[in-house]
Amino acid sequence: MAYNKQATDALNKFKYEIANELNVNLKQGYNGDLTSAQAGSVGGEMVKRMIEKQEQSMSSGGSY
Repeated sequence: MAYNKQATDALNKFKYEIANELNVNLKQGYNGDLTSAQAGSVGGEMVKRMIEKQEQSMSSGGSY
């Protein structure tokens, strides 16, 4: 799989924004002090929002 720095950077920025909104203390590097629930809540919310955005795009005739 090809590495896309812009996509990776955008996903990382999104991840930290979600963590901040959920009051999860996500930091650069090792995050082994997070509970599974905390880590899962960040990933779950990211997926939820990406699906919502795609559904909005599809319902408005946008391309995917």
